[in-house]
Amino acid sequence: MKKYNRLIAIAIIVLIAVGIVLYNSFWKRGDDAPVMAASRGALPVEGMIIGQSPLTFALDNIAATITADEQVDLAFEASGKVTHIFFKEDSAVGKGELLAKINDAPLQAQLKKLEAQLELSEDRLFRQSELLERDAVSREAYEQAQTELAMLEADIELVRANIAQTELRAPFDGVIGFRYVSEGAFVSPTTAVARLTKIVPLKLNFSVSERYVDAVRQGTDVSFMVDGFLEEFTAEVYAVSSEVDLNTRQLDVKALYPNYKGLLMPGRYAAVRITLYEMADAIVIPSEAVIKEMGVDKVYVYRGGEAHSLAIEAGQRTDSQIEVITGLMPGDTLITTGTLQLREGLKVRLGDL
Repeated sequence: MKKYNRLIAIAIIVLIAVGIVLYNSFWKRGDDAPVMAASRGALPVEGMIIGQSPLTFALDNIAATITADEQVDLAFEASGKVTHIFFKEDSAVGKGELLAKINDAPLQAQLKKLEAQLELSEDRLFRQSELLERDAVSREAYEQAQTELAMLEADIELVRANIAQTELRAPFDGVIGFRYVSEGAFVSPTTAVARLTKIVPLKLNFSVSERYVDAVRQGTDVSFMVDGFLEEFTAEVYAVSSEVDLNTRQLDVKALYPNYKGLLMPGRYAAVRITLYEMADAIVIPSEAVIKEMGVDKVYVYRGGEAHSLAIEAGQRTDSQIEVITGLMPGDTLITTGTLQLREGLKVRLGDL
């Protein structure tokens, strides 16, 4: 009997303990019960509080190639043996500077002969003019002497032009690279002697999508970065293609960089940035928060534990951001996740902002 009473006492104690636990778990937390009930079945979402901030829409990391303003493989206009090379490799040269020379000895001899004949022809014409004034010679004889002098002068000009073709001169200011021939080599007009490159200024060649045709025009400033340099460089667009490429749907653009310090060289890769739009105070939201319904841009905001849709007027767009012109106000709580599952008045549970 005593054993039976002891078991009953133990059972009563256990029941009392269980009752206390249940009370603490469900009844004592009366303040939290409404919250738990309200959140039960709500869609978890993330959000952001709308505010105003400076806005810059830009195209970033556009692949570009730096090219020379002018570049040419230098060659003689005549054939012959190279007698002199006056330039040093990888050196700056000025426009008109004599760079190399081929043998012109036969032409120089011919020029001396013609110049000697020129003096005799000029003296003859002078005598003929004096005789003509005294009617001692016919006008025909005078005109014949005049024609012979003109022909001689033309021959001299031709020889001098041929001599000029034996000289290789720089067509513009630039840097001359490695030479491909040596003194004593026989060259022809098809033989490249060296490459001349104009690096002040430099050109920047890149392409933009057809959707930005109106944003890039002559005079547009662009910035670009080059590996190995911390500073940002600035160039100005000077030419835009007259048509969009049918295969790539891209518009070719060329910009000019002064390169006064000679820091950059042709052939390098550059990452171009084009600023499309700037505003001091704007409302900008993530692109994924916007839903297009029946041609209207809509967003969802959080109000009193529910999602409510708002129609907005969108301004500038990038791949990740959209400017909101009307529809949202500073202080609104925009829902940024789960937008495809939302509907008007749906219960939602907002995460930490």
